[in-house]
Amino acid sequence: MLTVISPAKRLDWSERDVEMTAPAFGGDAVALARTARGLSEAELGKLMDISPTLAKLNAERFQRFEETQDDVRPAALAFAGDTYQGLEAASLDPEDMRFAQERLRILSGLYGILRPLDAIQQYRLEMGSRLKTGKGTNLYAYWGDRLARALNEEAAGLGAETLINCASVEYFSAVDAEALTLDVITPQFLEDKPGGPKIVSFYAKKARGAMARFIIQRRLTDPAAILDFDVGGYEYAPDLSAPGKPAFLRREAAASAA
Repeated sequence: MLTVISPAKRLDWSERDVEMTAPAFGGDAVALARTARGLSEAELGKLMDISPTLAKLNAERFQRFEETQDDVRPAALAFAGDTYQGLEAASLDPEDMRFAQERLRILSGLYGILRPLDAIQQYRLEMGSRLKTGKGTNLYAYWGDRLARALNEEAAGLGAETLINCASVEYFSAVDAEALTLDVITPQFLEDKPGGPKIVSFYAKKARGAMARFIIQRRLTDPAAILDFDVGGYEYAPDLSAPGKPAFLRREAAASAA
């Protein structure tokens, strides 16, 4: 099976002494960066709903973005948001990372699909951005069915038939459902609240990363094995689950201890 996660807005640009790989859609990233480069700071700010300071920063990043760039970092170590707090990629050992490189993929608005060790440049471009290109008015139109077809191809090479979706709705929506030939399993992470089980965004994002780490460290290839996930106090909750959407519930006491 393959697992997909979302990228993060926040980056950790610490130097890493690892051998990096080339992104499969690197040429597309350059093309999209050139398109974004044509926007003013004010237009970028409006496009990404960010402050003038962040708009200026990202305009400068797109200006520097080139096909060949020395200032790059491995994707799984460069992203630093909530999901990556759960993934803790920097603490994976070499064997873990080899398994992750083979079976973990990061969906990206700019790069399409990334392996953990793929070299990325500094950027911010959410998948939901309405960046106009020759293919349409947003990034979903730009990527079309190519991400789904790429995942199909990679899964076929592994003999895998299942995709564990630990990405957000925004990012997984870029994977064309009609073109995807894999069975999709989307874990749900809930907190046990007084008013009933509830998804809390911060905790759910972190749990998605922790699930990816769980799969990596246990070398899981059988989808049924993810039901044993118990990181951070979560337990499989069959009564809250639906086909293709296994639910994991965490009691408040466990959440406080996590």
